[in-house]
Amino acid sequence: MDWLIGYLIPFLVVLTVLVFVHELGHYLVARYNGVRIEVFSIGFGPEIFGWTDRVQTRWKFSLIPLGGYVRMFGDADASSRPDHDALRKAPDELRQQSLHSKTPWQRIAISAAGPLANFLFSFIVLAIVFMIKGQPTYSTTVAAVSPGMQAEKAGLLADDTILKINHETVHDFEQVRGIIRKSGGKELNFEIQRQQAMVTITMTPEVENGAVKLLGINPAIKEFVPQGPLSACKDSVVLVYHLCTSLTYGVGRMIVGKGSANELGSFLSIGSMAGDSAKFGAVALISFMAILSVNLGMINLFPIPMLDGGHILFYLIEIVRKKPISEKAQEYAFIMGFVLVMGLMLFSTWNDLVRFKVIGWFLKGNN
Repeated sequence: MDWLIGYLIPFLVVLTVLVFVHELGHYLVARYNGVRIEVFSIGFGPEIFGWTDRVQTRWKFSLIPLGGYVRMFGDADASSRPDHDALRKAPDELRQQSLHSKTPWQRIAISAAGPLANFLFSFIVLAIVFMIKGQPTYSTTVAAVSPGMQAEKAGLLADDTILKINHETVHDFEQVRGIIRKSGGKELNFEIQRQQAMVTITMTPEVENGAVKLLGINPAIKEFVPQGPLSACKDSVVLVYHLCTSLTYGVGRMIVGKGSANELGSFLSIGSMAGDSAKFGAVALISFMAILSVNLGMINLFPIPMLDGGHILFYLIEIVRKKPISEKAQEYAFIMGFVLVMGLMLFSTWNDLVRFKVIGWFLKGNN
């Protein structure tokens, strides 16, 4: 019961809200462009309950709560792959209400609307949080040290307090971060208070592509400072942009072999983080939801068939070629996209099973 309340319920709340926001973006822009929506589903598989509205759209909650979809007239499945046979047989009036009868730019707008809805949701939620709760300011006390990173290797410990860097007194973690960024990869001497003792630790930040890499220091929160509307909106935009660029940079590093794919997480990781956030209250859970919404929007923009970014790529190619990609090429592309997405899901799930020691527990129990 503790597991149900502590992790499963927060996970379902977070995922349901984010899926609804994403699919609502697709739904609203599709309806605006005259597309007939047949199904708006939260989850996959058999329907648990639902209703049909006045324009014959079926709104439903389905058994498997790991996503959702909007199925438009002329779609072969939840990924919006066109059902060419059904479209050819449909009357002209009905065919004009399909997604695939619209101009490429209309289809691009409909595909992009889901991720953009996620970004807008994150911006609004974070701005409200910054106005009501405030932005956190961080002390120079270390809350935790990231495993395997330079700070841990140098001997920095949780609860250490950074007093000086290269004899310069530091008062908050923004000052610490600024000194590290401006170091240019030169050696830094940290004067640390560890309980009643004074310790000196030396670290030399690594530089990659002209940028100083993180040391792996996670600071403790000092206090929250509420902001005015303009400041909150500005900082919300900055944070959403930072989250987008960080995710893109991280994925790029994995693609070129400079980052570890072991960092990928699945729904188990999301459930764990949602449960941990919920323990700190509603504001923490809502903030986590906003951050995850940015990640959901960015991932869906990747140019992979099946995802929104893959659809957008097809439509852009159609604009350049002045004709759609052939049906056979689309089918092959969707199969490749399906295999890639399923492979990534299985790999990230395996990572989580190892990370949460489920595999070790299973093997131990069967020896």
